[in-house]
Amino acid sequence: MLAAGMTTAQTSPATTTTSLPKGRIGKLEVSRLMLGTNIITHHVHARDLNFVRNLSRHYNSEERVMATFAEAQARGVNTFMTHNDETVVRLFRDFRRRGGKMNWIIAPDPKESREAQVFSVVVQRLVDAGADAFYLHGATGDPLIKRKQFSFLSELVAMMQATGLPTGVGAHDLEVVKACEAAKLSCDFYFKTFHHHKYPTAPEAKDIKGPHAEAPHGYWCSCPEETAEFMKPVTKPWIGFKVMAAGAIPPHNAFQYAYEHGVDFILAGMFDFEIAEDARIVTEVLGGIKNRSRPWHG
Repeated sequence: MLAAGMTTAQTSPATTTTSLPKGRIGKLEVSRLMLGTNIITHHVHARDLNFVRNLSRHYNSEERVMATFAEAQARGVNTFMTHNDETVVRLFRDFRRRGGKMNWIIAPDPKESREAQVFSVVVQRLVDAGADAFYLHGATGDPLIKRKQFSFLSELVAMMQATGLPTGVGAHDLEVVKACEAAKLSCDFYFKTFHHHKYPTAPEAKDIKGPHAEAPHGYWCSCPEETAEFMKPVTKPWIGFKVMAAGAIPPHNAFQYAYEHGVDFILAGMFDFEIAEDARIVTEVLGGIKNRSRPWHG
């Protein structure tokens, strides 16, 4: 059954009507704005507004998710990035069977990353499902580095790279990227949170106790200035996520800050009705950047 007010055409891939600036990650041509997954999987960061996750679950029916994929493709967003969620994998594969052409970058779920043997099986299953690239989830990499288990992180990355597909490392904690760079880890991109702290609910210095915290002060990048500075000489493409601090920073402000301070691609969680405007903003911001702190990579 279709969601109220929707037609079959709205759930099918649309012809691209908008072009977005693109770059490259390995052999993939990737739009500078990518579609994220948290809103689609109902893992909405809403601070203390507990009803928002349930609202998202009711709004984003399976038909609406399919329409979201179609709208993203129509607006030039050519890449979807997600973790291994069974429902979303099924829906995205169905979108492709209907003719959808978006790239698919996927991470094995953190619970699937605890044992190398399980991880290897999951990676192969995702290759068979049509994955175009992989990344190590931040909820996997962060604790591994905290526990000084870099060798296991490296092993997981190597398993994904053995598929021949572009492979990245995700992180909330800058220490993950630092460890990878120090070890000269062979990976193709980084996926790192990045946002400034100039928003009403941003933490003060005394409130920052770790790399990220949802409550009481919602932040996902604890050290934006240090992150931007560290990333300047890094030559791997950088996908920035949580650039709007989970909705606390308006898109234009967030996108401009991220691109100007070194991010090469932005992953944004978007409801279907937000995609056209966000794509327009990205094109506008990229067209006006004159003082970028880091060369473009990818």
